[in-house]
This record gives sequence, C-alpha cells and structure tokens, in this order.
Amino acid sequence: PTERLVAQVLVNKYADHVPLYRQAQGMARQGVQLDRSTLAFWTGYAAAELKPIWTHMRQSLLSADKLFVDETRAPVLDPGRGRTKSGYFWAIARDDRGWAGSDPPAVVYTYAPGRGADHAIALLKDFRGVLQTDGYGAYKTLAVQRDDIVLAHCWSHARRKFFDLAKGGSAPIAEAVMARIGKLYAVEAEIRGRSAPPRQAERQRISAPVIEDLKTFLDEQIRRLPGGSVTAEAIRYVQSRWDGLTRFLDDGRIELDTNPVERAMRPIALNRKNALFAGSDEGAEHWAILATLIECCKLHGANPAAYLEDVLTK
Repeated sequence: PTERLVAQVLVNKYADHVPLYRQAQGMARQGVQLDRSTLAFWTGYAAAELKPIWTHMRQSLLSADKLFVDETRAPVLDPGRGRTKSGYFWAIARDDRGWAGSDPPAVVYTYAPGRGADHAIALLKDFRGVLQTDGYGAYKTLAVQRDDIVLAHCWSHARRKFFDLAKGGSAPIAEAVMARIGKLYAVEAEIRGRSAPPRQAERQRISAPVIEDLKTFLDEQIRRLPGGSVTAEAIRYVQSRWDGLTRFLDDGRIELDTNPVERAMRPIALNRKNALFAGSDEGAEHWAILATLIECCKLHGANPAAYLEDVLTK
C-alpha cells in the first residue's frame, strides 16, 4: 500500500471511528478486495514505525511540571476465555493555554491491563509537579508515596454530584452549592488566557471569599443532614478532597477542572462504541499510539492524514 492509503485507513479508524471491517466493506463496493486482517496488519506496522514519536512525546510530557491525568476502560479480546477483558487507557495531557504558557498542548495515551494504583505509579514515575485529577483513589495513593507530586482536584466532578441531585427535583442545598461553584467559573471565564500571577491575584480577590463561604455552608449543612443521605454523600466528596479542590487559589497555572483531559477521552469512547474491543493487548497498544498522534494533530489544527502520510513516507 502507499503511505497515503495507510494514513487514510488510520484516520478512518481512529479519527472517524470506522472499524476496519466496515472499511473493507467500503473498499469492496469499489471493487477492491481487501481482507480485514490485511488492514489490521497495515495498522500494526504503522504503529510500530510511529512508536518512537509516541515514546518521545510521552517523555516530553512527563518532564512538564503540571499535567492532567485520567483513565478510561478499553475492552480487549481475551481469546483464552472467549470474551473480553477490561484494559485501560491512561491519558496524560498538557494544556497551558489557560494561563498563557509557552509549551504546546498535547495528550498521550498509554495502554495498561488494569486500573490499579500500580499502573498510575508506573506511568508517572518520572513526573514531578502538579497533577490535576478527578477524585480516583489511585492518584491519592501515588501522592502519599511521593512528596514531589501535588494533587489538584476537579470542580467539574464535584459539581456533577450536586447537578444530579438538582435535576431530580427540589434540591435547595444542591442548587445553593451549584450557584457558588458557578461564581468560581465566572471568574475563570474572565481570567482565562492571562499569565499565572494575575490569575492568582484575581482568584485571591474574588474566588477565595466564595470558597470560604462555600466551606461554611457545607459545614453547616452536613451537621443537619442524615449521614446516609445522598446530599450528605455529595458534601463529603467535596470535604474529603478540599485541599486539592482549593489548590487553584494559590497557583495561577492550575485550572478549575480536568476538562482538557476529559475532552481527550471522548474519541476513545467513540472508538470503543463502534469497534467494541481491541483484538489483543498489542492491538490496544497500537490504538494508544495512533490515537495519540491523531488527537495531537487535532489539538493543533493539523490534518492527521497529511501528517501521518508525511511521517510514514519519511
């Protein structure tokens, strides 16, 4: 095959989420008979040729002093048992545009056969700095073991719990919490794109009093609520992660949420929905490599088909 054809197969699969068997069907309609296994071989060969770039990108991101991280399920065929097993994609992302940082945005996916803290520890062994995450306990385990990693948490995840309560009907406590979180986001909309010091200054001036008011409100409500109520559970989620949630007040580089890496997980979910599973652990590793390069092209407004053709040719 030409590099252009291989690049198009990769983009069809990992950017437009068209499984290889559907691509083979489309080619057959044009009189080109290609077995799905042939397309799979091309995909694997291309991933092997592109892997050094992926390795370099991953090391580049791990040398940053602030990263977002998240993980999502990646079903993998388990032939010995005749069914799929749950692998996971771990994504590390850098996006400093919110505070006018000079490093380019990027995301790198790494496949691992599980979701335990050991995989987070292995992935981030060379990283030192601020790690912005959701509330998953594996990252807390990592931070406890390492004094050179500081956790910042995500207000979007905290808000979601109260949003779910409010959409179910009358929920005055949840609505009051969301109103206060909304004020924090209003400040962020105003300061986005400024450098870190003025962002921190505005947060201290406007957001810090909102945070203090929210803390007082939550402390008052938790004393009144039954311990087993869903509202009390949502409040405890916030209180147990308070240090990480409020760290943004003292560091203008920290965002209010992990949305940059959350957005990077959507293409993985779409591919998972359409292709159902990877054929093997090796196939999942190829998926991680190719999805990394394609998503980084999209982050920079580059045409992934033209980029992959160029690199494979060279």
